[in-house]
Amino acid sequence: MGSDGFAARYRAAVAQRGRLCAGVDPHPELLERWGLPVSADGVARFGDLCVEGLGPVAAVIKPQVAFFEPFGAAGFAALERVITGCREAGALVLADAKRGDIGSTMAAYARAWLTDDSPLGSDAVTASPFLGFGSLTPAVTAARESSRAVIVLARTSNPEGGTVQLAVGDRGSVGQSIVDEAAAVNADGRGTVGVVVGATRAHGLDLRGLGGVVLAPGMGAQGATAADLAEVFAEADQDWLLPASSRDILGAGPDPAALATACGRTRDDVESALAPL
Repeated sequence: MGSDGFAARYRAAVAQRGRLCAGVDPHPELLERWGLPVSADGVARFGDLCVEGLGPVAAVIKPQVAFFEPFGAAGFAALERVITGCREAGALVLADAKRGDIGSTMAAYARAWLTDDSPLGSDAVTASPFLGFGSLTPAVTAARESSRAVIVLARTSNPEGGTVQLAVGDRGSVGQSIVDEAAAVNADGRGTVGVVVGATRAHGLDLRGLGGVVLAPGMGAQGATAADLAEVFAEADQDWLLPASSRDILGAGPDPAALATACGRTRDDVESALAPL
């Protein structure tokens, strides 16, 4: 891994491939639409097609772990193939696992998702900070040591998230406190901690100076467009903004070439929308 941390690896990826995170979400309805069985074999085939179509094109690929888990060991084997295949194709892999716990359990999650020795080892993993940002220390430490990243929930796109994330304490909103703690970790310039901020609504967060990825889900099926990004994230560091799209791109499948075309088109829309900023 690079000596300059995740920041250098991320910048290299988006400089070559553009600012877009493509989701790999093999939910049952999509499996059926692709003509695949809702089974471990179907998920494995889905993953292989995504690796072929998206691996050489997207800067970042985000497999949603939840859709692999129902198939047990075979599902995780399919997930391992997606992670390995996409990384070999030159993409960064962000495992969307949303892990969060304390002490030795959090350390075990870190070993699973953020080390070279694990078959699930990815370039980054999503995590929940709502047991206290400090509970993520084992993951942050592992990520820093291996030039990876932890992308923590701050202001999610679901309406229910506001109950917790917009609650105000002595240091402002919960969401803002998460951004501030992430920025403190990133003061070393390595970009070890990013945040998840939905693209579907005004978020009310000061993201200036974060120094890490702002993963912005919500494009496409959830209602956000590339044009919305310029307004919603007007004051964020655009170099760190990473819009995410899943269902709109995957809707072009199962043909890998069509997936690649859809991914490239969405990326170009994003770059065009952000170019004047």
